[in-house]
Order: sequence, then C-alpha cells, then structure tokens
Amino acid sequence: MTADHTPFITQALGLAAQALFLSSPNPRVGCVITTPDGRVLGEGFTQQAGGPHAEVVALRAAQAAGHDVRGATAYVTLEPCAHQGRTGPCCDALVAAGIGKVVASIADPNPLVAGQGFARLRAAGVEVEVGPGAAAARELNIGFFSRMVRSTPWVRLKVAASLDGTTALHNGASQWITSPAARVDGHAWRARSCAVLTGIGTVLQDDPVLNVREVATPRQPQLVVVDSRLQTPPNASLFIAGRACTIYAAGTMDTEFSARKAALEARGATVVHLPGAEGKVDLPAMLRDLAARGVNELHVEAGHKLNGSLLREGLVDEMLIYMAPMLLGPGLGLAQVGPFETLTQGLKLAFMSVEQLRPDLRIVARVPGRDTF
Repeated sequence: MTADHTPFITQALGLAAQALFLSSPNPRVGCVITTPDGRVLGEGFTQQAGGPHAEVVALRAAQAAGHDVRGATAYVTLEPCAHQGRTGPCCDALVAAGIGKVVASIADPNPLVAGQGFARLRAAGVEVEVGPGAAAARELNIGFFSRMVRSTPWVRLKVAASLDGTTALHNGASQWITSPAARVDGHAWRARSCAVLTGIGTVLQDDPVLNVREVATPRQPQLVVVDSRLQTPPNASLFIAGRACTIYAAGTMDTEFSARKAALEARGATVVHLPGAEGKVDLPAMLRDLAARGVNELHVEAGHKLNGSLLREGLVDEMLIYMAPMLLGPGLGLAQVGPFETLTQGLKLAFMSVEQLRPDLRIVARVPGRDTF
C-alpha cells in the first residue's frame, strides 16, 4: 500500500510559503522531518540568501528538541541541493544525519543540481520518492524556475484601473483609483518580487519611492528603471539607502551622458547601457541581464507606454490588475497597444484568479503557454 504523503507535503508547502518575502534569489522551500509512523521531529523553511536552507533548519530544529532523526523521513518541496554555494549541500547534510527516506515535490531546475541531489542521496542508500506537491511547489517558485530554465525572470505587470480601464486622467492624476485594501495587497506582491521595474515617465510624473511599506518584510526588492536618455533626477525619491537600483539606458555615450551617468552612480545606482532599436532600451536583453543578476520575479509598475512596449514585445507573463468600481471616462489606459484591425490581433489572457478586496477586484491573468517551460 502506497503511503499518503499529502499531509506532510502540504505542511512543507505551507512552510515554503513563509519564505515568500525572505529567500530570494533562492527558491522558497519547506521541509518536515517525521518518524516512519508520522510523528513530526523538526520543520523549517529556507532563510535569507546566505542563511540555512529548509532541510538544515529542520534538522537543527529536531536536534534542538533532542530528537534522533536516524531512519526518519524528510518531506521537502524541492530537490535537496548538491552544490557548494554560500551554504553546503543539503543532500550531504541529510545523509550525515542518517535520514532514511526523502520525499521531494520536484527536481531542482538549477543546472548545478538538476538530479544530482537525488543521485547522491540514492548512492548513500537513502530512499527517494519524487512527485507529491509538484505543481504547487513549482508555482510557488515560478520565478526561480523561469530564471533557471528560460534565463529570464517571470514578468508580472501590475496596474490599477477603473472599471472602464482608465489608469490615470489626462492630466496624470491617478492617486488613488483603488482602495487602501488593494494598495496593501499590491505591496504584498511587491514584497515577493526580487525587483520592481518602472519607467522614466513614472519617475518624472510621480517621483515614486516604490518600496514595500504596507506589509512587514525582511527584505526590500531592488529597483529597476528603464530610462533610455538617462533623465532620472539624482535627487529622485527612489534612491533609498541600502536598496540596489539599476538603471537601463540607451542614449549616445557622449560627454553629457557620461556626466549624468556619474551623477546617478554617485547616488548608488548601477547604470547599464543596453541600446536597442530607435534609441530605446533593448528590453529582451534587459530581462536576460536581470536574470544574470539573480532576479526571479520582476514586478512591473510602470505607465501605459512601457507597459505597451513590454506587451507588444511578448515579454509579459502575467498581469496583476486591480479594478475599482468607478467609471473615469477617457484617460490613460492599461497599456499602449493597438489599434487593431481584427479581434484576433488582441492579446489573449487566461484568468488565474478573481478576488474581491473590499470594493475592488484583483484579477490575476496569465498569457496562455507562458508558464510552459
């Protein structure tokens, strides 16, 4: 009779979710260690980068409680790592502790692991079972899987709009279309990202800070600005001590450009020159560069022009839309796309979830097929 691993894998997935704001750029992983008859000995989730992974946290918890884990089963939501990074290989820690069986949700897509963790466990005589909770574990780490498999972040585009799709009036007024409840929820989505991206239009119009303020978080995502002509003011509010800021530019590297670059670098920004067509930033190259810098989930909060560019170039994976129950009439829309001549030219999306947040709706819609990699 096959054992039912559901309760402990579900428990491990709940632990992994506690690393949502914490572990980036490492994956969100949970681990539960039990006796063969189902008594929990220890549990844990991955800590901040450089800190212990879920398996080690769970082993330490068991040790602190005075439990012997020899012959125990470790339920873990991702293949135990097999490489030496800032921490040692988790598969070796499990073997050294005498774990008898590992039940893992899914293989680690990191080329440095990619089955090697399972192989080393089996070679040491540890029984390995893979599969329970795989879909949920992957979805929780959709950005990590994207970076490892596609070499680009998972791009989530957030907008707040009226029921008729207006995100700002013609004069730029947009604060606030949605309710405080929607804004708190939006900050939670910011907090789970590795980086928040905006455009120079938003910087000049709103002078935003774009940090996480409405929810508690142990880590602020880095900031990314698309600024082709390097117009970001050195005194902009977005410069926060301790937060990484990367500005992508495309202008001619003349004396004026160099002076602006130096002024922004003096504020702590990293300026990356990535010219594309028509004097604009090469957006696909930017995504590849961000992945190389460890960005798993990229949270876009920009204006309709940059939103449109990302959508037209097929770079958006998912949309996060907050919709308020009001009509604002003509103004700025969600994204500058079209005009189209036929309905078939429109970008089709699939609703992943629709939830009410006090008066507003939160819609998560995904571009079909973008999560197949």
